[in-house]
Amino acid sequence: MLDHIRQSLDTVAAKHRTRVLRPAHLLPGGRLVRDGRELLDFASNDYLGLALHPLLAERSCHYAREYGAGAGASRLITGTMPQHEAVEAKVAAFKGSEAALLFASGWQANAALIPALAKAAPATAIFADELVHNSIHAGCRAARATTHFFRHNDCDHLAQLLAEHGGTADARLIVTESVFSMDGDRADLTRLNALAATHDALLYVDEAHATGVFGPRGAGLSAEHPGNALVMGTFSKALGGFGAYLACPALVRDYMVNMCAGLIFSTAPPPAVLGAMDAALELVPQMDAQRAHLAALGERLRQGLAALGFDTLASSTQIVPLVLGPEQAALAMGEHLLAAGLAALPIRPPTVPNGTSRVRIALRATHSADDVERLLEAVGSWQR
Repeated sequence: MLDHIRQSLDTVAAKHRTRVLRPAHLLPGGRLVRDGRELLDFASNDYLGLALHPLLAERSCHYAREYGAGAGASRLITGTMPQHEAVEAKVAAFKGSEAALLFASGWQANAALIPALAKAAPATAIFADELVHNSIHAGCRAARATTHFFRHNDCDHLAQLLAEHGGTADARLIVTESVFSMDGDRADLTRLNALAATHDALLYVDEAHATGVFGPRGAGLSAEHPGNALVMGTFSKALGGFGAYLACPALVRDYMVNMCAGLIFSTAPPPAVLGAMDAALELVPQMDAQRAHLAALGERLRQGLAALGFDTLASSTQIVPLVLGPEQAALAMGEHLLAAGLAALPIRPPTVPNGTSRVRIALRATHSADDVERLLEAVGSWQR
């Protein structure tokens, strides 16, 4: 086995796709320290700057002091604390749903929720956008259900697949992200809701990169489309902490408590994490000014990159892909930006399709307009 592991790593290295862990820590003002250097950070997903907000740290410490370091068990044993239920009630109010349920992470939630949903019916057909997150792909594989992938943001193709394959299934599940993590574009939730209604399907929306950034009071794009029955979101990006949630009807919550292995067999989130969640849910609805600033930064960056001749796909959010094409070009741009004191992550296949390697730029409300100009200047000085 070790020989095969070594060969696998050699194969990855030959394709220039080796990944390594590099310690870093966040600083105020959209900066971080890595390898002893302070860098302007365009790689992190701390979109509203809440990861360093004192209220999150203070409430996290308070919860740990008051309630301990851990929950002690899974939710169905003794791990459900009043604080879990209080945060879930806040999530439901925030998202405008009947109920909510907490999970350890966004990856765990998607990988666990989709198989649980699929087994509710004898034969479930899943229809997923081809560019959904790795965790959704994992959930679809684990579901052992027939899965059809429709072309990215192509609702006509989805309608065709639903017409061809939906009728033979006992239940239908449509899965999408609302803001796509690598392209920075948005799903057409109006059309997706309409298709779900027409074909008697459930729509499952991953709001990891929209929660806190879009929608009324930062409640996500799904908050503008109340037809969404199932919404997964995270606390680990704009909400500055860790963990995930499912916002859903009470019926679905009860079902997951009984059928979702990822909830049943996982230790409950610890008190310190709950404290940060609670604080973030208090702060985010008040941050319209930060959301407006973040949107303006995105517009300026896309305009500047277009003027330099770079493709940013259909990005309309705080995630702006600087598409280079070949993997080596993305790596070279990443190194060029690093030399200029900027951290931005090269993204290569298999995370993105072949021929679309890019530097993924993640903007934050703690960035200034001058920070974006500095980035554009660095990109413009790159020799293609």
